[in-house]
Amino acid sequence: MKLKKVKTLGKAAPGISKKKPQKDAIKKAVAKKAGKAPETKAIAKKSKQTAAPAKNIKPAKKGAKKSHKAELEGLKDIDPEFYDFLKKNDKKLLDFNLSDSEEEDEDEEEGKSKSAAAEGSDDDEENEEKYHKPSDDLAVASDESDFEDEEEDEASTGGTQKITLNLLRQWEQQLGQDNVSIDIVRKVIQAFNSALASISADGADGGENQPNAAAFKVVGAAAFNGVIQLCVLHLQPAIIRVLGVKPNSSLPLHKHKKWVKVRGCLRYYLTDLIRLVEQVSSANILGVLLKHLHQMAGMVVPFTALGKTILKRLIVLWATGDETVRVLAFLCILKITRKQQATMLNHVLKAMYLAYVRNSKFVSPNTLPGINFMRRSLVEMFALDLNVSYQHAFLYIRQLAIHLRNAVILKKKDSFQAVYNWQFINSLRLWADLLGASANKPQLQPLVYPLVTIATGVIRLIPTAQYFPLRFHCLQTLISLSKETNTYVPVLPLIVEVLKSNTFNRKHTAVSMKPLQFTCVLRLNKAQLAENGFRDEVIEQVCGLLLEYLAHESTSLAFSDLVVPTVMAIKAYLKDCRNANYSRKLKQLLEKVQESGRFIEQQRSKSSVNFDIKDAKAVAAWEQQLRLKRTPLDIYYASWLKTHETKKRRQAAQTDEINADYDVPKLKKLPAKKGVPVRNEKGEVELFPSDSEDEGDDGLPIGSDDEDEEEELEVEVEQPKSKKAKKEKPEKQKSQPAEEAAAGDDYDEAGGAVDIVKDLDLNDW
Repeated sequence: MKLKKVKTLGKAAPGISKKKPQKDAIKKAVAKKAGKAPETKAIAKKSKQTAAPAKNIKPAKKGAKKSHKAELEGLKDIDPEFYDFLKKNDKKLLDFNLSDSEEEDEDEEEGKSKSAAAEGSDDDEENEEKYHKPSDDLAVASDESDFEDEEEDEASTGGTQKITLNLLRQWEQQLGQDNVSIDIVRKVIQAFNSALASISADGADGGENQPNAAAFKVVGAAAFNGVIQLCVLHLQPAIIRVLGVKPNSSLPLHKHKKWVKVRGCLRYYLTDLIRLVEQVSSANILGVLLKHLHQMAGMVVPFTALGKTILKRLIVLWATGDETVRVLAFLCILKITRKQQATMLNHVLKAMYLAYVRNSKFVSPNTLPGINFMRRSLVEMFALDLNVSYQHAFLYIRQLAIHLRNAVILKKKDSFQAVYNWQFINSLRLWADLLGASANKPQLQPLVYPLVTIATGVIRLIPTAQYFPLRFHCLQTLISLSKETNTYVPVLPLIVEVLKSNTFNRKHTAVSMKPLQFTCVLRLNKAQLAENGFRDEVIEQVCGLLLEYLAHESTSLAFSDLVVPTVMAIKAYLKDCRNANYSRKLKQLLEKVQESGRFIEQQRSKSSVNFDIKDAKAVAAWEQQLRLKRTPLDIYYASWLKTHETKKRRQAAQTDEINADYDVPKLKKLPAKKGVPVRNEKGEVELFPSDSEDEGDDGLPIGSDDEDEEEELEVEVEQPKSKKAKKEKPEKQKSQPAEEAAAGDDYDEAGGAVDIVKDLDLNDW
């Protein structure tokens, strides 16, 4: 019967494709395989309607049954090649056993439901082993799961207990008791490890602390915040009570009897804590964690290897972090190092010096405060033990001398760049500050002469006007060293020598819109040498350095003789100077110097001076009395310094209003984020606020890609008032200041690519 029907279909009327029934049969077979019974019936109906106009086709009886397997068998006669293809590639389609009890009644809904039920039952049996069937007791992870009933939450699966807020409250009460159990401390530390495992990349610790993560399960931001807050606020006092430390006790923590009980878990906790510090990028959260680490500093002492790891991370934060983070990191470094000074000081001094030089390669108004902080704090670290510091200072000062010697001998561009860069200058400043801070102790004083010789050699290396800013930086270092160590350094000839420069005495060919400052500049380009701002700043620097040095030396017994060459050089310059402003400043300085010289001569001519010049103690006592009386030059310098500092502060505060007359866009700073901890509705501190749409970008600092950058600047253009509406022009960023542009030239040409710091070992010496 089926074969006859197939042959009849082969004699279709013109206009009907002979292969149409083949396609319909294949579509039906594929649809049956996918379990789509309604589509199969629709295709069958469509094929019937299409084949209805044929003359030799007999209409099918209502209720006739079709066998899917028979239709597939019919492909042997219709298209043997296609049948062989299916047999080779999709044999399951030909062996498909489907209940062929479908009927096409007038009620389509009844037929569809029957076929769907039949197909569903067969497919489930066939694909039961092929596809994974999830269990019915799966739970969806969400923050609401933290607030479920305690009975459901505390149900452990496979030995893992879920952390809930109720459980954290119980632990907090137990940690606050006087007789704290060591088991509670261990559970809290395990929960802390589990919290870190929940935010790690692979979902687990992956290290030696991985077994701890299996004891508890932290799900949701609320539970994570609760665990971190519990550890930060209550863990350290609980450990102190466990050890039985008495108030004002000087005994180290690891010397107590119960230290053995907490040693293992405490080591795990400190490892996790420094790992958390590495992952946090928010300055507020870092501040909280560093304060907690400062409390735990006494517990780091027994762990030498772990202590080095912690100090290494803290040094990175000290050199590159936010302002508050830098200070807290330094306090942690200082406390940890002083607890184990004998074993850690060498390592810390070397690492901090390398970090200081590495991060002082570029100086700008934004980076200068951080560099100054690193230099002052590093001086304090070196002052902990001057005997150990002498080895480091001698080694690195000798390294600076080697670079200078190579530049003098080779006279090549690379050798010059190894000296004329910010790393070299900042190193000179560091050692000058250290020698000045330890002037009352004899350990480092033998290094004063080599350092002065190096600084003088740097000035003499390329004595051109292009490097006047570098000269002034070196002179400032020498003057500070001379004042702090009370040592005579011949800097006056190096200062006055600037007035004889041919480049300085030429007429300027360009007018600068704003004054030029040498604070963050080492080298000037040709365009800046032609501006009038260059000449103005040189005169300011010369007068300021002369005043500072001569005001300190004005109480010297030999002051009137010391200033003779300087007075002659200033008078010679005034004869040729055609600038009234420059002449006025130098004449005023010259008058004060001569007045102080006459004052010293009067004091020396008095009958009270009856001691021998070779008597150093008598000379020092006489100069001390004169210093209390105040010389005219000293009084003038104090008033000048006050005015000068006020001017510098005004310039720093009004940087954005310098070009107000030229309608230059202003830079408006966004309000700085204060280090106030975020609090929830109950008033509790949230260390890691949950990431919601209403919160800012710093809600969850864990794993964020934001780096520690400077405050963003928003460009705000003041548009002039006019009646006619003007087209809005795109806002333009304010042009880079001249001193920063000059600094950029320094980095490219004056040795920015040369790193003078080498990883030296003290054992080599």
